[in-house]
Amino acid sequence: MTRFAVAAVQAPPVLFDRDASVEKAVALIAEAAGRGARIIGFPEVWIPGYPAWIYAAAGWDDAGAKRAFAELQRNAVEVPSAAVDRLCRAAREAEACVVIGVHEREGATAAGTLFNTQLIISPAGELLGAHRKLMPTHAERMVWGMGDGSTLHVVDTPLARVGGLICWEHWMPLTRFAMHAKGEQVHVAAWPDLPETHHLASRHYAFEGRCFVICAGVRLTAADLPRDFVLAGALRAGLRVEDGEDVIRAGGSGVIGPDGEWVAGPEYGDEPIVVGEIDLGRIGEEQQAFDATGHYHRPDVFRLSVDERPRPAVEWIRGGDDPPGGGSASA
Repeated sequence: MTRFAVAAVQAPPVLFDRDASVEKAVALIAEAAGRGARIIGFPEVWIPGYPAWIYAAAGWDDAGAKRAFAELQRNAVEVPSAAVDRLCRAAREAEACVVIGVHEREGATAAGTLFNTQLIISPAGELLGAHRKLMPTHAERMVWGMGDGSTLHVVDTPLARVGGLICWEHWMPLTRFAMHAKGEQVHVAAWPDLPETHHLASRHYAFEGRCFVICAGVRLTAADLPRDFVLAGALRAGLRVEDGEDVIRAGGSGVIGPDGEWVAGPEYGDEPIVVGEIDLGRIGEEQQAFDATGHYHRPDVFRLSVDERPRPAVEWIRGGDDPPGGGSASA
C-alpha cells in the first residue's frame, strides 16, 4: 500500500490533566481512524499541554510558575505506564500508527526530571520509540532536561518508515540530516503553535527530506484554560478575537508533500483533525532532482558523526562484591 490517509490533530488537550487528556486522545485517535487516517500526529507535549507561561512568568521565585511546574510533574507521563498502555491500546484498536507528544517524567516519583517527548506507537499497539527533544528552547530549559542521540528514532511500520521531531529541532541542520539519512517517509513535525516561520520549517523539512510531513499545532482558546489556572493571565497575554472567540493559539495544522507543497490544510478553523491523502510513490519522483543524503550529497567533502549512545545523568559503577546501593557514581 502506497496511498493512504494521514491526520494532524490540533484539538486542545485537557490542560494539566494527564488522565483526561489521555482519554481525549483515545477519542481523537478513533475519530481520525474513522475518517480513514492510518498515521496520526499530535502537537508538542500534547499531554497535558505546552507550558507557554514560562515566557511571561520566568522569575526564580515566581510562586505561580512554581505551582504550575509542580502540577506538570504530577500530570506527566512515565514510560512505560498505564497511560502509555492506554494509548497503545487505542492505536491497536484504530489500526493506526500514532505519534503523540507528552511531558515524560523520568523516575518512579512525582518529582522526577521532565522531558519533552514524542511517543511513536505502531498500528499493532507497540511502543516503537520515545524521542526526547535534544535541546529545550530558551525558557523551556527551566522545564525539560535534554535528550540524547539514542532517541533519534525512524521506525519501520507496516505503512511507512515514520519519524518525528519537536518544534525548533526542525531548525537544527545536522539533526535534520541525520533523520533524512535514516530514510524517513512520513515525518511528524510537532509544534505548540504554527506561525509562518513554523510552517516554513515544516515545508522545508518535507522538501529537503523528500518526505511527507504531518504538521501539527494546537488550536487553543480562552475557554480551554482551567478555571483555577494560576497563570491564566500569562497565557491570555497574546489573545486576539477571532469569530467571537478569544484565541490563544490559532491552529494551522496540515499535511505537506515531498515537494514542500500542502497536501491538506493549513486549517485555522475549529476543525479538530486535518486529514490528507498521501502517496509514497511521490517520494521517488521528487528524489530524481534532489536527494539530500544520496546522489546530491558529497561525503568526500562533508561527514556527519552521530553519537547514538544513551547519556544518563548518572552511571553507577560497582565492583562484583559491592552490596546493593554501594559503588560509585560518575556524571
